[in-house]
Parts: sequence; C-alpha cells; structure tokens
Amino acid sequence: MRLFTFLLAMLAAAPALAQDKMTLILDWFVNPDHGPIIVAQELGYFAEQGLEVEIIAPSDPSDPPKLVAAGKADLAISYQPQLHLQVAEGLPLKRVGTLIGTPLTCLLVLEDGPIKQISDLKGSKVGFSVAGVEEVLLTKVLSNGGLTMDDVDLINVNWSLSPALMAGQVDAVMGAFRNFELNQMEIEGVGGRCFYLEEEGLPAYDELIYVANPDTMDADKIQRFLAATEKATHHIVNNPESSWEVFASTAAELQDELNAKAWVDTWPRFSLAPAGLDSGRYARFEAFLAESGLIDGTRPVSALAVDLGAQ
Repeated sequence: MRLFTFLLAMLAAAPALAQDKMTLILDWFVNPDHGPIIVAQELGYFAEQGLEVEIIAPSDPSDPPKLVAAGKADLAISYQPQLHLQVAEGLPLKRVGTLIGTPLTCLLVLEDGPIKQISDLKGSKVGFSVAGVEEVLLTKVLSNGGLTMDDVDLINVNWSLSPALMAGQVDAVMGAFRNFELNQMEIEGVGGRCFYLEEEGLPAYDELIYVANPDTMDADKIQRFLAATEKATHHIVNNPESSWEVFASTAAELQDELNAKAWVDTWPRFSLAPAGLDSGRYARFEAFLAESGLIDGTRPVSALAVDLGAQ
C-alpha cells in the first residue's frame, strides 16, 4: 500500500510533457475565417497533438508570407493567387495546408447602382487594397467585358472597401470578401452585389492557405497542426452554433452582428481535409497566370505546394 501511494505521489509530481512550440501568423486580425484555428486552440486539440501554438495577428497583412520566408515564423496564412506570384518572384514558400478551399474574393458593386455587367465598368473608379494580387484578378474579370486596366481608374482605399463603395468614392471594389463586405453592407442598409470570380472565367482556387518555408519547415509539427485543425473543422461542421459560441467567447470584439453573420457564411467553406492537395487546381491557376502574361513561364506543382497528408 505504501509503495502504491508513493508511486501516485511521484506521478503527481512529475512535470507535464513539454509541448512543441509553433508560431502562426494570421493574414489579418482574428475573424471567422480563422474558426478552425481558434476552436482547435480553445478545445485543446493543439495540446492533444503536443503543440503550443502562438497565434499572431500582423500589423501589415502583406507581411506574413515574407516573415515565414525569412524564417521568422513556422506558418503563415496566405492566399493561393498570392503564393503563385511570390514563388515566381523567388520567395521560398510552399502551400502545406488549406484553410478555406473556395474563393471568397469578389468584385463588389451597389445592388441598385449603374454597374449591371462587367462592360459597365468602363470609365469607372475601382477600389482595391492589395496591389498586385487584386490587379491580377481584376485584369481577367475586365477582359470578360471587353475591357482592360486602362479602362478603369484604380484607387487604393486602404482596406476600407465597403465604406468607400457605400460613400460613393468608388463605383466598385475588388478584393471584397463575400462573407464579410456583403454582410457589412446589409447591416448598414445598403444592398450589394458580387461578381464572383470563379464565375467570371478565373480557375477555382483556395482562398486561404497555410504556407511554410520548405527549406526550414518541420513537417512533423505541421502535420500535427493540420490534424488538430482538421479535428476542429469537423467539430465546427457538426456543431456550428456551439462552435460559434466557443469562437466568439475568445474576444469581445467578435461578439457582434457582423461576425455572427460572417460565421454562418464561412463555416461551410472550411476545408474538411486541410492537409490534402488538389494538384490540378494549382497547375491550372499557374497556367492561367502564365497565359495571362502575369508570370514568366510555369512552375511544377511540386514547387508550389506539398501534400503532407500523403507523407
């Protein structure tokens, strides 16, 4: 009996196993797009995988991929179109997982405004936030209406997309997220309408992805990270309302009408198999960019993405 008691005391005094630390830089402030990450953190799924994940919101949304490429973080959330351009520029980055596997970006106009079709954009003002990526996407959309970039006046609205549109500063905005800006306008009592990029001739793509530096990444830790977020995603899909409560409880600023509406529009788009890779999707988008003259030549999918789920 004394031996048993002694062993129990020793077990109680033993230190917990050390968790492997990881740093993840978000694409922007915490919002419903990051549901699986926050839910995995709150429900202990990272800890189950032996991980301690530091989640960082960047001050500049263009920084995360660059910081990962420079070895300053393990993972960053980025965008598939941006990845193609950055790899073409020589940045050491690869897609290692998918957070949201459908496009969210759209060209947003006023529902009752003068823009009824793409050709109506001739001579208009188009707001944008991210130079490079959004211009790439807009170029293709405009071509469907027989227009070029010379036919519109681009205005950097500095992340104030729907406010600039509602205030009449611009006639359309490129880069609006259909799960946020449309809801924001509805709350303000102003109707909006999206031209969906995947219906305007662009190949379907992954909106939000996890990127890592292939030269320095720890594949084992990333696999465990993806396993935890996959478990969280399935929990969300099975329990969207209670998962919203878990997510929203983490910060007072999340507990408003906009985030609640965005959650409903976002959770069905989370990738159910975040480690899995659709190679054809990356090959098609790379070919699209090359054919459009937006990158020089093409790179094999292996230079852009890796399927850690197959390893």
